[in-house]
Amino acid sequence: MFEPITRALLAAATVGPGQTVLDVAAGPGEPSLATSEVVGRGGRVFSTDAVAGRVAAARREARSLNRTNVEFCQCAAGALPFRSDAFDATVCRLGVMFFPDPPASLGEMLRVSKPGGRVALAVWPAQDLNPFIRIPTAVVARHCGAAAEDPDAPGALRFAEPGKLARLLEQAGARAVRESRVDFRMTAPVRLEEFWPIRAELSETLRSKIAGLPAPLVTRIAEDVAEAARPFFPGDRMDFPAQVLVVSGKKRRK
Repeated sequence: MFEPITRALLAAATVGPGQTVLDVAAGPGEPSLATSEVVGRGGRVFSTDAVAGRVAAARREARSLNRTNVEFCQCAAGALPFRSDAFDATVCRLGVMFFPDPPASLGEMLRVSKPGGRVALAVWPAQDLNPFIRIPTAVVARHCGAAAEDPDAPGALRFAEPGKLARLLEQAGARAVRESRVDFRMTAPVRLEEFWPIRAELSETLRSKIAGLPAPLVTRIAEDVAEAARPFFPGDRMDFPAQVLVVSGKKRRK
């Protein structure tokens, strides 16, 4: 369902055949595996994540697909274990919003990129533009209350403000920084009854808010989420309008 984001991200990073690409915070393997197809046998993809279980899952998926041009590494974005000037491009899909120290992580991503190479990042804009995010968040807030949140704290909407991430990337030392909005359809063979479990699994924020709630209330939340999301499941298949912000910049030449 995030494939359109991956396409936009790789285009912004100008990823092509034969390149060596770093994917930061790849989770269980995407967009690393999609990138491995783009760079081909002559290229190489290094897939990283801070969580060992996700790295293991990505490695298993690569083996199942017989992808031999992907390597995996457990590491934090703020301490990348690679030499400087190593990668033709560096990408991060929906991960930078959760980094403990985004400026340090952006600096690391620029450090390991080759001079002139692009760093590209995808983040969510305002939740009103994405019912995939808005509906569960609103339902949980209705039942549990909406606490005031620090806009700079780790979270899905940390860089929803236009220009915020672009300014950080410039401050980290990138040049020719660009920001674009990408509209797409978030479609997948997901049934309405599966939507809430998937969203809760994807969001640590949602999981923490419902942790410890009485079982009947959790059931009510799931029912209300399904009812609110019903218009976006024609034929019992997920189809949300969606938008993402893609920010990219070049590493300065020496």
